[in-house]
Amino acid sequence: MPHPAVQILVWITLAIAAQVLPAVGLALMTVLLFISAVKLNARQLFSLIRRTRWILFSLLLIYAYTTPGAALVSEFGLYSPTKEGLMDGLLQLARLLSMLSGLAILLSLLTQAQFISGIFALALPVTWFGMSRERIAVRLALTLQYAEPTMREAADDWKHAIKNALSSAQEAEQHLILDRNSLKAVDVICLLLCAALLYGVWK
Repeated sequence: MPHPAVQILVWITLAIAAQVLPAVGLALMTVLLFISAVKLNARQLFSLIRRTRWILFSLLLIYAYTTPGAALVSEFGLYSPTKEGLMDGLLQLARLLSMLSGLAILLSLLTQAQFISGIFALALPVTWFGMSRERIAVRLALTLQYAEPTMREAADDWKHAIKNALSSAQEAEQHLILDRNSLKAVDVICLLLCAALLYGVWK
């Protein structure tokens, strides 16, 4: 299994590639990631989609009704979405769906501790500016620990949920075990593949 930092970088690489891939390549990548995410952890994937459903729907409407072009339903005139806008909106939805699918795969492969260890490794450059990556890791751990239960609270009890989350974060003692293992051969191969992919899509 690649190092957590490398797995996070692979997801970032795919997210960047999704922004510049042509429609056919984007569709293929989205389908492959979606199927992989469903087979690996369908519950995680559909949970992410459910939480972002209104963003996805709003994005499609914005593109469909604000992009100039031919009316999809000519009888509706100005009240009709445009064909060009609908296509652009679907492309944006495919990009977001690919990112969500990749994130679902990432969260399924990594435990919370591994995810934090990966962020800790990737945060090395902040030390060049005198910042503490240990503090970043601890704050991320606290956020992940208390944000998830809060999001699952019933909507009619949101005030109590937020109060509990804040008080818990203030009183908790966080102990982190960070993976500081060096990169292995498989990690180097993954990094080279990511670099090749980015070079190919940006060339």
